[in-house]
Amino acid sequence: MDVVITGSTGMVGKSILDECLKDDRVNKIFLINRSSLGLKNSKIFEFIIGDFLKVRELKTKIKSCDACFHCMGITSFGHNNKYYYKVTFEMTKVITDLVYEINPNAMMTYVSGEGTSSKENSKISWANVKGKAENYILNKGLKDSYMIRLGILIPENGIKPKTKIYNLFYTLITPLFPILKLIPNITTSSKLGKAMINCFYHPSKEKYLDNKKINKLSTIHLKY
Repeated sequence: MDVVITGSTGMVGKSILDECLKDDRVNKIFLINRSSLGLKNSKIFEFIIGDFLKVRELKTKIKSCDACFHCMGITSFGHNNKYYYKVTFEMTKVITDLVYEINPNAMMTYVSGEGTSSKENSKISWANVKGKAENYILNKGLKDSYMIRLGILIPENGIKPKTKIYNLFYTLITPLFPILKLIPNITTSSKLGKAMINCFYHPSKEKYLDNKKINKLSTIHLKY
């Protein structure tokens, strides 16, 4: 399959990119980033765009898309509501519209997070905005879509958080990684990447995937 990945400069995006590079089922990888990842590989076709609201300009360059792994996002901490809404919902909307225009039969995954409000009625602002983004994707009309309600993620294979505060947090808990990986509701970067790829090959009626479901889905291809 040919895939589009957004946000591959971040920890989550790098997780799926790393697995796509290893997986023979993935042929082409179209990266849409705001800054270059600087990674050279025959599978990779990278596009740099400063304003994601203009991402539709890439339509003629991305001629195929079987799946989109939408990993781009920011924390609500330190950002005003208007900017957070732009990045989280408005940019998600234009990416979703682009994928639909290229191929309505494509699958899309969206990385939101634990606590996201599907009903958009939470007292927490970010939970409603992410819920709005999820609902837009689910109702767009794509062949399939999955909402990744990600919790604690353990990075592997040299993958690190882009944000300094998260990088410090993971550095401090690194000695605990072997123990944390044994906890069912904690997942790893490799499991996340495998699970998102498997969403395409092993469709499910379950559209909201938390860490436990991600861990289970990451191994489903080994059973076939």
